Amino acid sequence: MLSKFDDYPIHQTPDPIAHPASSDKDVYERYWFNGYSRSGDMYLGIGTALYPHLGLHDCGISIVYEGVQYAFHASARASKEPSDLRIGPFDLELTEPMKACRVTLESNETDFACDLRFEGRTGCIEEPRHHLGSGLRKMMDTTRFTQLGRWSGWIEFGGKRLDLDRDDTWGTKDRSWGHRPLIGGDTRGAPQPPAMNGLFFLWAPLHFDDLCLHYQLFEDTLGRPLFSVGAKLPVYDSIAEIPGIEDESVEHMRNLEHDVTFASGSRMITAATIAFTSLTDGERHEVELEPIFTFRMKGIGYSHPLWVHGRWHDELAMESERWSLDSVDPTAYENQHVQHLVRARYDGRVGIGVLEQNILGPHKPYGLEGAFDAPTHD
Repeated sequence: MLSKFDDYPIHQTPDPIAHPASSDKDVYERYWFNGYSRSGDMYLGIGTALYPHLGLHDCGISIVYEGVQYAFHASARASKEPSDLRIGPFDLELTEPMKACRVTLESNETDFACDLRFEGRTGCIEEPRHHLGSGLRKMMDTTRFTQLGRWSGWIEFGGKRLDLDRDDTWGTKDRSWGHRPLIGGDTRGAPQPPAMNGLFFLWAPLHFDDLCLHYQLFEDTLGRPLFSVGAKLPVYDSIAEIPGIEDESVEHMRNLEHDVTFASGSRMITAATIAFTSLTDGERHEVELEPIFTFRMKGIGYSHPLWVHGRWHDELAMESERWSLDSVDPTAYENQHVQHLVRARYDGRVGIGVLEQNILGPHKPYGLEGAFDAPTHD
């Protein structure tokens, strides 16, 4: 099946671009964004993905404002044209690839609508390829890049409207592809042992007036690093000033460290110190993170009991929902994957960003046991 991009010299296999090289049903292409006010009173999450072998697209928009998280979910049959990112009233337009894009949601049967523009403050950072699993079955095999940026435009939700100013609303773009587990798994053949018995994931893109920091870490159940990336990034006032897709002046880091404090009776992080060491001069950089409030990733489909990624609903299905932050059970499985909006302190600077956590299964350094039991010691 031919598509628009078959006219460009970009093929990696003899197949047309629309044909994934892998036959794995979990092949996906995902765009993910967050945004937040510099004052710390609003957090916005947006995600959309294409699952070529499942024949569907889904998306989510979710916002935390005044102690309530609002969420919009949609799913539809995928277009035969892979560059068509529309899902009913939702659309993602890549206005300048790797630098700027536009997210729109036309008026619909829910209480959500938006017209938002994301543009980079930094170049893009390629994260290491993620291979997770054991035995014969890979749980995850993905590539991802991150870009820190700013937002402008407007969003309506729950009878409210917010206008976003590019100087006061910062955030992140996360673009990934490959394959990662979706619902159900493969039921054919003999039962397989679990691909892995624990996941410890921290991800922290952070904004300051004169620079940005990026921190990402996967560890195993013993606390051994599996994949990590750290960087100190220059910032630019406009996308015209960004020197290429990847910025050669980025200062890369190694030896990622973390020291986190958990809430009593749950795995929710209430304070964190992260650190890494410069590959350029060997200097150690330490950042203190103070959570302001917590965004549940289920608002854009992660571990959602109904609107989980990759589930068929109908030719087009949409729904909106809301919940109070105070009503969330922090011990429930669907609430383990979160992003904390955080105040960040680094080398005399005060900034803002997120600390994402997804901590499942045992983790010996913090005394974590079971699937998502609370820690047994600090």
